[in-house]
Amino acid sequence: MPNWLLPENIADVLPAEARKIEELRRRLLDHFRLYGYELVMPPMLEYLESLLCGAGQDLDLRTFKLVDQLSGRSLGIRADITTQVARIDAHLLNHSAITRLCYSGSVLHTRPSGLHATREPLQIGVEIYGHAGLEADVEIQELLLASMSLAGMTKVRLDLCHVGVFRAILAQDPIAQKSELSLYSLLEAKDMQGLKEISATFQSQTREALTALPNLYGNSKVLDYAHEILPGLPGIKTALNELTFLANQAGAHAGVEVTIDLADLRGLHYHSGATFAAYVPGLPNAVARGGRYDHIGEAFGRARPATGFSLDLKELVRLMPAAKRQNAILAPWGGDVNLRQRIAELRAHGEIVIQCLPGHEEELEGLEEFDCNHAIVFENGNWIIKSQAK
Repeated sequence: MPNWLLPENIADVLPAEARKIEELRRRLLDHFRLYGYELVMPPMLEYLESLLCGAGQDLDLRTFKLVDQLSGRSLGIRADITTQVARIDAHLLNHSAITRLCYSGSVLHTRPSGLHATREPLQIGVEIYGHAGLEADVEIQELLLASMSLAGMTKVRLDLCHVGVFRAILAQDPIAQKSELSLYSLLEAKDMQGLKEISATFQSQTREALTALPNLYGNSKVLDYAHEILPGLPGIKTALNELTFLANQAGAHAGVEVTIDLADLRGLHYHSGATFAAYVPGLPNAVARGGRYDHIGEAFGRARPATGFSLDLKELVRLMPAAKRQNAILAPWGGDVNLRQRIAELRAHGEIVIQCLPGHEEELEGLEEFDCNHAIVFENGNWIIKSQAK
């Protein structure tokens, strides 16, 4: 095997694509700051017990593990940043008031999360701690949709779910509770036959409700139908009412299609309320996921209401148009004080100035990002800028 080949689903990011990613990252972080979100930078490595604290089996399976040669303890390379930010809120900041945090960084997955997905996503996201009301969920959804708009996505489908429905169904049936993990997998796969078989010994109300969930998918009218056919348990009513409110809020945004999928339980192990996934035309996988996770801080000794979302910048940028080459000014290499001063002035005003190193004057045509359509030349005793003939 050639020594330059990379592992499967791992790739280099070349100049033009890297610039698109970085420019979008800056736009999003600047936009988050307008809402009062403060930037944090958790480490890539943590002790495994801290990294996976309260995260659930699915994150454990996605996490690369290794042994620390200094301490002999097990380390993990983060597969998600959410739990790290929860640790920061709980132990390092320790605020009693509402805390808004944002982040951006690479994560690493043992397996790709979907078709053609990278195993090294560049994750960016926001989290808000300290408010249990739906107002925080609305703010998070608003930030997500604004992020899609800043990336040039004019059509977004927002899939809503609520883990409270599934948990309320199981709460009344001790036998069904023992099969929670299996039920989670069957509902994710919408395996009706498997659901019928596993629920054969459950209470009839539980069985009927569980087998109804995979079909409760569609536009917001699904919520009215769910009220009719699901048990009238307080937990179910509360969850459906919350989804109705959030669907109405999101649906008021131009270009946003709201759908409901009451069997989409991804993140069940740490989510505690409404969840969502965002899809855009041209990508088979969800480009962003988020929701409420009020109990994740318990593992760090300080449970706080929390909700947030994260998205993969690399995935989103795939749909954005190619970055245009930027105008640049070509300058000769030389020790002339006036030349150096002229170049410094131009760069101070934001101009891109590329100096030709001796012997390489003809090698600038292959630049991916820059179009050297002007040049600094010496005429009549002055260094002036002239247009470059094509």
